[in-house]
Amino acid sequence: MKILVTGGSGFIGSHVADALSDAGHDVTVLDRRQSPYLRPDQRFVEADILDQEEMADAVAGHDVVYHFAGIAHLDIGLSEPLGTVEQNIKGPVVALEAARRAGAKRFVYASSIYVYSEGGSFYRCSKQAAELYVEEYERLHGLDFTILRYGTVYGPRADDHNSVRRYLHQALSDRKITAFGTGDEIREYVHVRDAALSSVQILEDQFRNEHVVLTGQHSMRFRDLLEMVREIVGDVEIDLRPPEEGGDRYGTSGHFFITPYSFRPTIAKKLVTNPYHDMGQGLLECLEEIHLDTAGEVPASAESHAPSDG
Repeated sequence: MKILVTGGSGFIGSHVADALSDAGHDVTVLDRRQSPYLRPDQRFVEADILDQEEMADAVAGHDVVYHFAGIAHLDIGLSEPLGTVEQNIKGPVVALEAARRAGAKRFVYASSIYVYSEGGSFYRCSKQAAELYVEEYERLHGLDFTILRYGTVYGPRADDHNSVRRYLHQALSDRKITAFGTGDEIREYVHVRDAALSSVQILEDQFRNEHVVLTGQHSMRFRDLLEMVREIVGDVEIDLRPPEEGGDRYGTSGHFFITPYSFRPTIAKKLVTNPYHDMGQGLLECLEEIHLDTAGEVPASAESHAPSDG
């Protein structure tokens, strides 16, 4: 199929674009900046998701729209509520309208497990609102959808807004990880390539007009993740501070403690890959990427613990 991926220059979007191309689809990446990961078998369109004419032109002729564009980080959502409304609510509606007018067969929306939660602040609010618009477009206009609720995704191409990359970067550059929490918070970390494969699998008919949760295979305490990083990198101090020092009970962004779930009426299916990326191997891959990205900045003591090219 001909598939458009908005926000396809970003962390998850670029991996999903690659997985779609690997599956044989004809992929167009749309973003405000040229993707550094664009493949020869992919096209790139520079466009603003808030511009109705640009979006209408970009969506025309595509069978499926994957919508990843917008504000993807809780901290930014907390500090920029108006921008979050523009990017995360108006943006999806502009894309939905373009997809409806173009006669698209499916609209795939990148949401978050925070839609279940009382945490997540304005970011969570924007995702909940956008999901309602996606559902309403199907009810009123017959535009089929799949809503993907991503959990804690990590892996290559992430920036320092990504918590796992941030902790790995601190471990390599500072020999110290500073984080807010009790350490007993439960997370289900999912490697971005596993999430991307699942994001392609949902094109099957069984996931039409469904809500799908994409998280990891196993639950892990936050403290155990930090200890794993220390064992891999070596000689790293862990400075785990009380959550309230980060801004509120759950930290600076309203993160959940054990589970994101509070009651919401729309239940989702959980989809995981098998086989999947081992957490330790995934962390090593991220460390290698960070080490290469910061060549010359990492102290010699850190270099001795960084994984080699082999």
